[in-house]
Amino acid sequence: MSLRKDRSLDELANIGNVAQFVSFGPAGCRAEQQFSRIAGFEPNHRFPTNYEAIAALLAASPDGTINLRSFTPESPRSRDFHYGIANVDEAHSIAERLSADGLFVIANETVDVADGGVSGVIQGGVIEFAPDDTPRCVEKGGAASLPIDWGLSILRRVYRFQPDLVDAGTGRLEFSVHPKPRGWKKTHTLMWEYEASDSAPALSNLVWPNHFSRHVGDKVFGLLVADVMGMPVPSTTVFARRVAPFSFGQATGSFEVWTRTCPVEQEPGRFTTAKGWIDPFKLFSTEDPDGHAIASVLSQSAIRARFSGAVITSREGKFVIEGARGEGDRLMLGQRPPEQLPPEIVADVELTYSEIVAKIGAVRFEWVHDGQRVWIVQLHKGGTSSDAAMLVPGEASEWAVFKASRGLDELRRFLADLPDNVGVRIEGEIGLTSHFADLLRKTRRPARISRLNLEHA
Repeated sequence: MSLRKDRSLDELANIGNVAQFVSFGPAGCRAEQQFSRIAGFEPNHRFPTNYEAIAALLAASPDGTINLRSFTPESPRSRDFHYGIANVDEAHSIAERLSADGLFVIANETVDVADGGVSGVIQGGVIEFAPDDTPRCVEKGGAASLPIDWGLSILRRVYRFQPDLVDAGTGRLEFSVHPKPRGWKKTHTLMWEYEASDSAPALSNLVWPNHFSRHVGDKVFGLLVADVMGMPVPSTTVFARRVAPFSFGQATGSFEVWTRTCPVEQEPGRFTTAKGWIDPFKLFSTEDPDGHAIASVLSQSAIRARFSGAVITSREGKFVIEGARGEGDRLMLGQRPPEQLPPEIVADVELTYSEIVAKIGAVRFEWVHDGQRVWIVQLHKGGTSSDAAMLVPGEASEWAVFKASRGLDELRRFLADLPDNVGVRIEGEIGLTSHFADLLRKTRRPARISRLNLEHA
């Protein structure tokens, strides 16, 4: 038999932090206090009156408001729910009325789900979470889903503290993480509900974009995944719109930096990537004044690059590596063709690829080799539809030719004006791993490469 909801909160408070609350039960025509956890008071402190209990809760609530939910012992699901009450008289009147109707009532501090933190669930060795929602976000789709150790490590990097959570085993633990201290223990992690279960261990479903990757930026999320996997990621400081600045990664031995914009979702080559420091707030205002496209700006340690390039998983599931001597920005923009790489560089990149694929499946990533090791500078999940000549499979009633020498921005405009039934042939030496190829794959429009040594496919 499951515990009554307020008794369950009382038990949960013995092992972690819970939102400040006081509960009441029906006692004839009046409400009677049951449990309480309010900062500055002993657990289950008995207040002289219900009015004083609610006043103390309201005074201790960081946002100056409280919620009231009602339920019956037989059904813990909420009946009447009242949100964001700032007046003691109003809250007391509602609590007394609901109790007179035979309902139990929990009054708790209002917790803003849009404060930049996340809510989610831990169960069966998996953690799932999303911003701007309650723990029920996991039932809607789009939550980040990771093995619990990876997920907690990512949250620690982003919020700069270790979430105060426990592995729920086969049970189900609802939680939330907040930039502002919350709850009766005034920490940054809240536990909301625990349900015992004997279900089998779960499997995470690590895919992105997801709601959290959009929250911090697609590029940031991929690098965080690479970092928690133990892959070499250059030291990176993230200036995000909705999260305080945070850092992760490893020192590269260089004191130069790259400044990289980080869109909400991957936008190949659309926004600034430049060597050297650029004011991130200027980039936000000039390249995304509406605040919808760029989630963050990265300052990333440069690498003394001997070779740079990218890897994709091809349409046949094969490893495809392209690269060139030195830095890879012009290669990725289609301004420089791939070169033949030394065997030892190929071997190092292939080993890195194999290690990542063994952990998360088909991937594509950008890499830099400093002569000693392979560094990951971008990571994306999933294979591609490309092979040697076919960037995007499919047939078209007409084909339009685009010369790669015109550049990536011109290609973006060219595609925007093209009718839906027209495919694209790219003339020039571009790589399958370039931003040119990524942009065409993103449009899902049939596309081919026409090189001097390839016939039209």
